[in-house]
Amino acid sequence: MIDLTIDTELARTILIGFIRSEITRVGFQRAVIGLSGGLDSTLSCYLTTEALGPENVLAVRMPYKTSLQDSLDHAQLVIDTLGVKSLTVPVTEMVDPLFERFPEANQVRRGNIMARARMIVLYDQSEAFRGLVMGTGNKTEILLGYTTLFGDSACALNPLGDLYKTQVRQLAHAMGLPEAILTKPPSADLWLGQTDEGELGFTYAEVDQLLYLLVDQRYNPEECTAAGFAEDFVHAVVERIRRSHFKRGLPPIAKLSNRTVGYDFLYLRDWGT
Repeated sequence: MIDLTIDTELARTILIGFIRSEITRVGFQRAVIGLSGGLDSTLSCYLTTEALGPENVLAVRMPYKTSLQDSLDHAQLVIDTLGVKSLTVPVTEMVDPLFERFPEANQVRRGNIMARARMIVLYDQSEAFRGLVMGTGNKTEILLGYTTLFGDSACALNPLGDLYKTQVRQLAHAMGLPEAILTKPPSADLWLGQTDEGELGFTYAEVDQLLYLLVDQRYNPEECTAAGFAEDFVHAVVERIRRSHFKRGLPPIAKLSNRTVGYDFLYLRDWGT
């Protein structure tokens, strides 16, 4: 068994400092977060509130007509507990005309449309509230490509992106998130009965240990198999990482000049401030 235990107090201190410094260094004081009522968005909201103060955080609930009432209730519980500003913007009327235009669209297409519609709402509120959009994706999701490009993966900064899902859960416990949120099955709530682990085909506990060897320890697939992981499981995870790599970087630009953005024209995020 691989130990993925983190120093939760140290992680909390680093992440709060990261949020505060990354937002203020580019001239902002506020943040906007899509609050689903799930573990990741709740933890991101807790960290952001601690970094900036509740008056500087806008939590946005964006239900679809099939969204579970529990999701709305849990998001409201977080809003009430933290005292952050809030807004509810249903996306049903935004996405249903597109669903009607393409009735053959499967669940994945529909889920992607909803995720991107929600990001439209968040970036509109980013301008209205004058706050940067906070990310809620964890390291497991990012590596597996279990995210919608220009949907839930879009953000100005992400405090959770270097924490595996099991580590997110550790920090969430340490920060005292509501028990109802800590114990609920992970789900994007994109369609009825959808759960992350059911869709992925394996548990976060299983894949986090494998990802740690592949990514953090730089094991090759053969070494992972020798460490006790099933060969087909290792192959499936490696393939997911490889196929989703395009989601983890900026679009490549064809190089024609001596200073091409992303290749030669490279500066730190706070350049010029």
